[in-house]
Amino acid sequence: MEPDSWLGVELRHFLALEAVAKEGSFGKAAASLGYTQSAVSQQIATLERIVGYRLVERPGGPKRVSLTEAGRLLLIHADAIAARVAAAQADLASLAEGQAGTLRVGVYQSVGQRILPEVMRRFLGAWPQVNATLTESGDDEELLRLVERGQLDVTFADLPLCEGPFESVELMHDPYVLVVAAGSPLADRATAPTWEEMAELELIGHKHCRLLERIESDARRPLNFVFRSDHNQTVQALVAAGVGSAVVPRLTMDDEDETTVLIEVSKIQPRVISLAWHRDRYRTPAARAFAETAQTVCAELEHEPLFATG
Repeated sequence: MEPDSWLGVELRHFLALEAVAKEGSFGKAAASLGYTQSAVSQQIATLERIVGYRLVERPGGPKRVSLTEAGRLLLIHADAIAARVAAAQADLASLAEGQAGTLRVGVYQSVGQRILPEVMRRFLGAWPQVNATLTESGDDEELLRLVERGQLDVTFADLPLCEGPFESVELMHDPYVLVVAAGSPLADRATAPTWEEMAELELIGHKHCRLLERIESDARRPLNFVFRSDHNQTVQALVAAGVGSAVVPRLTMDDEDETTVLIEVSKIQPRVISLAWHRDRYRTPAARAFAETAQTVCAELEHEPLFATG
């Protein structure tokens, strides 16, 4: 196989491979791309001829088509190439918009409740021509993938970031707390529970928590999570109702809720909140200003007292 033969590979060939892998049939892939079925078949056949490998298993009949080992390997690169093309398109749109245009921000719930309102107030006051749009998710990995594909300009995310073409700036440390019902014996303790005591508790946590493995590693024992939710108010309400206790980052809870008590757990490393972007994309002045505003707001928030003393 001559290296120059790969010059015939086109983006549409990769998009066809992606669609076939996702849809499981040439017909459905064609419908998703707006092509005819024969066009998709030709694109796959051309790609197979260029790379010199059979990429798609064609069982015939109603069975789903699937990728061969070579097809799955090539799909990894196809996904990355498609993401870079989408990011390039977003770059040119940002460059054309200049000081105005749209800033697309990814956010998860605790940031949206506790950090974002003040960041947006200050940012929009300084950049009134920018239309800031928000995409919310309980899973920061999902938000980072949108950044990789050029569908978001920046996103809040926990450190360490998942693997990808990202750069980030650290915003603040968010300590973990044990949340117990106000009438719990643990609420009156002068010291936080030990790992052994926490391992015996029925715990409530978040569905999407990339840091759970690290927490259990620190504990050196499995923790008993009996319920999970991505809704912070649900977690706190379940604790108040006596369903269990919660081990969660401090900012996810309402410390003015008198039905629960927050106990700082210093033995767990704090969550580190960051703002991330695509390292190879053009960063608009508005995106840089948003990051600077987020840093300022979080620095102020981090210095506020987290727990009452006395």
